[in-house]
Amino acid sequence: MSKFRSLRLLLMALVLCAVPASSFAGVFISVGFAPPVLPVYDVPPCPEAGWIWTPGYWAYGNEGYYWVPGSWAPAPFEGALWTPGYWGWGNGLYVWHPGYWGNHVGYYGGINYGGGYFGIGFEGGEWRGHDFFYNTEVIRVGPGIRFMFRDRGYMDRAFVDRDHHIAFSGGPGGVHHEMMERERFAEHEHHIAPTEFQMNHESHAMGDRNSYFHNNNGRPVNPAMDRPAGWNNDAQHRFQDQQRNYQQQMQPQHQQPQQQFQPQQRQQPQPQQHQQPQFQPQHQQPQQQFQPQQRQQPQPQQRPQTQPQQSRPQAQPEHTDHSHDKEHH
Repeated sequence: MSKFRSLRLLLMALVLCAVPASSFAGVFISVGFAPPVLPVYDVPPCPEAGWIWTPGYWAYGNEGYYWVPGSWAPAPFEGALWTPGYWGWGNGLYVWHPGYWGNHVGYYGGINYGGGYFGIGFEGGEWRGHDFFYNTEVIRVGPGIRFMFRDRGYMDRAFVDRDHHIAFSGGPGGVHHEMMERERFAEHEHHIAPTEFQMNHESHAMGDRNSYFHNNNGRPVNPAMDRPAGWNNDAQHRFQDQQRNYQQQMQPQHQQPQQQFQPQQRQQPQPQQHQQPQFQPQHQQPQQQFQPQQRQQPQPQQRPQTQPQQSRPQAQPEHTDHSHDKEHH
């Protein structure tokens, strides 16, 4: 037993060395046998504007695999997107890669979690300026939510394995999906770990004996919730205080990666051209910031034609998105 445990620790150390530091969002766990198949369930309507769906997953504890219900969660900062954690196979072990918050959705093994996470990216909605718009072709929303649109294009672009709900990536019987350029880009962005309320949500599931596979046979009683477990008015006030700190952590990150990653622009709709200078989904800020710098460098009397002629065309690519697919409500 001690030799097996030492081998597991060695393999875990090797995996940690191979993962970029920016992607750390929790503790890596390795298990010698595969997680159960993901249960299929209905996603509850979104209860609050600006909340993001975080899909359920099989976690591992002292008594084996247990189900952490999917839940809507408040975005820790404006523009935040959730990358789900996933089990990945390697060297005979199944290693848990924790989820994280970032400016883009990263790699989650091609796992079809449902609820907008079909294997590639997130199709349940998108940020437009200060507001999150929900794709009602994918998820449902509560009566108080005003920002919605409809887009069925995800049927052609979001799935890796449309017909199965395998819970691990790689290895025999697992989902096989090579990391795409945009996923690799997101992998190296600045990340924020799951929030306090997400971790409490997982701890609550760990303490519920009905959550364990050996008790529910892969059919958890509560596969999904509309809010994290334990969420109340006090938690909401604490989160609002924490949200300001998250915003400060992420704000400097929005101005640099954009010039490096153009493919993401094809997934954002026209309304992204807001005058929001502080927290856009990183599609227009680099170009808008670059224009004023070009005007300030020359003297007013010199090269009057050059700067304006170069600055105009850079704002046009934003209209290349699939706006023809969408109807905004």
